Amino acid sequence: MTDNECSNFQNIEKGKLSENILHFARLLRSAGLPIGPGSVIDAITAVNKIELSQRSDFYWCLNAVFVNRHDQLEMFNQAFHIFWRNPKFLERIMSLALPSSADDSLEETDLISPRLAEVLPDGHQLNERLDEPELETQFDAVMTWSQNEMLRELDFEKMTQAEMEEAKKIMKRLTLPLKEMPTRRFHSHFRGTRTDIRAMLRHSLRYGGDYIPLKKKSRRHRPPPLTVLCDISGSMERYSRMLLHFIHALTNDRDRVQSFLFGTRLTNITRLLQQKDVDVALKTVSATIEDWSGGTRIGHCLEEFNKKWSRRTLAQNSVILLISDGLDRDAGTGLKAAMERLHKSCNRLIWLNPLLRYDAFEPKPLGVRAILPFVDDFRSVHNLNSLSQLADTLNRNRPHEEISMKNWRERAA
Repeated sequence: MTDNECSNFQNIEKGKLSENILHFARLLRSAGLPIGPGSVIDAITAVNKIELSQRSDFYWCLNAVFVNRHDQLEMFNQAFHIFWRNPKFLERIMSLALPSSADDSLEETDLISPRLAEVLPDGHQLNERLDEPELETQFDAVMTWSQNEMLRELDFEKMTQAEMEEAKKIMKRLTLPLKEMPTRRFHSHFRGTRTDIRAMLRHSLRYGGDYIPLKKKSRRHRPPPLTVLCDISGSMERYSRMLLHFIHALTNDRDRVQSFLFGTRLTNITRLLQQKDVDVALKTVSATIEDWSGGTRIGHCLEEFNKKWSRRTLAQNSVILLISDGLDRDAGTGLKAAMERLHKSCNRLIWLNPLLRYDAFEPKPLGVRAILPFVDDFRSVHNLNSLSQLADTLNRNRPHEEISMKNWRERAA
């Protein structure tokens, strides 16, 4: 530990340590770590039990309380390094909403996680803010609602970089509630419709077989498995990169979600998206995919999915989301047979096509005409509102969808 770090740590020790730990916990919670009031109390209690002679002891004390998973370690290390280093920053901790580093000797901007940078103030201007008088910040929320609505209606392809970042934040909060479906398994229920013979016999053993209580059971209900097949070809590049944030939110919001990307080959990214940090997960996905923004062989990729993955992932009334524009490099070769088998393997197949944003869209390409006869619903996916309406589509009754699909099939014939 350097002399500068030792002096900084001594200043921390002399100050209001409990309040600093409280603000540090707020920073971690804003960055996504699940930290509650109980963890803060445990951290303060643990720090009071140890001798603050070394920085490493203090680090491992907070690490033991605040870090519960391996994927949280990197975020904790960066936050600890920034928060507990600058003594000027600690003097102003009560006046700033969240802490930031002011040490210009280390260029650490590129090393900070984007999710942590979102909750930190502008670290490059912290020294200036410490010397300048505070300015009162005023918020005008008159146009907040209309701007939010405009962002939800804006096409992903027309968004600026700042608008894309705002859209990604909204996607993190999106959920896809699926209607629970009955399974083949049963569970004990006092209002069940069937007699549970096994439970009756087990309970009768407690009384030596003299008394046999009446036990009931009913079918267990669970949301159906969800499989996402996303096109990452050149024509879908802007949409697929945005929709990956939505797919990541689905993967971490519910169980039994399988995710695949396809261009000229099929890639399973389910395990990669299970990383809680969306930035780390998508960075790993980008490093893994080799055919990004290339051509499209939809028929070949779906055939590979049917042979290798359909029996593993498609079961118990599964739902498939096919995200593609239907533009196939192979002109629909083998696509019709692959789609027919895919449709027979699932309970519901929904096609999300960004080309539907055009009112004049006609199902003329061979790939589109090969896919349409085997989908249960055909919807657009080009903005935030289209993603929000997807949940209503999944929970809606079938007759309306059958009429809509009948019209599309007639136009494709």
